[in-house]
Amino acid sequence: MKKPIIGITGAYVNHNHYMEGVYVHHDYHKSVANNGGIPIILPFINTEIALETLSLCDGIILSGGEDVDPQFYGQDPHPQLGPTIPERDKVEIAIVKYALENNIPLLAICRGIQILNVALGGTLIQDIPCQVDEPIQHSQIVKRSRDTHWVEIENDSKLFQLLGSEQVRVNSLHHQSIDRLASELRVVARSSDGIVEAVEYVHPSTFTVGVQWHPESMASSNTGMNNLFTEFMKSSMKASVF
Repeated sequence: MKKPIIGITGAYVNHNHYMEGVYVHHDYHKSVANNGGIPIILPFINTEIALETLSLCDGIILSGGEDVDPQFYGQDPHPQLGPTIPERDKVEIAIVKYALENNIPLLAICRGIQILNVALGGTLIQDIPCQVDEPIQHSQIVKRSRDTHWVEIENDSKLFQLLGSEQVRVNSLHHQSIDRLASELRVVARSSDGIVEAVEYVHPSTFTVGVQWHPESMASSNTGMNNLFTEFMKSSMKASVF
């Protein structure tokens, strides 16, 4: 059987004046490969090229990275807004819409869940520490693979079926999150301070799930987190048949 090809969106990295380019943490590649997929990186050159590239993909992962530019949800920048790349935002918003219109499996991780929400008309909290009352620590200062806080999961969700529990521990590497939820998304997990930790698409689809944490960095040692990739890959295999 043909292995599904999984397109992973890339962040921007600048080591020095001679080393600029697209960056994707290797845990994304490994989680795809370990579950029978072939990972490819999707650079954000422009929207036209990005959408042409999607014809190669059986599934798409929206990866983490920079803050989302608030112009795309009608706000001015908060003083604590981090670096943004509007070119990437434009491309990924187009990718989201294309994926949903063509029923391509979509796994949105960290920044990915935020761009998913923005693409569908939602807004973001630009800086949790400044804009949320009594927040927990969402930008951990320990190893990426370590879980640091709890999330509560709705028991009638796809996420619950995959993780097998109403309460799980997750890692956390963000300072932005969903604020006003897009009408086509449903919240299926929250942290104790009320931050949206996971969403699912409300319309029938092969697989459209967004999580605020980084399951790719926990998958090698956590069966539940790996199940996210297992199910995503199964959906991508089915999509590749049609």
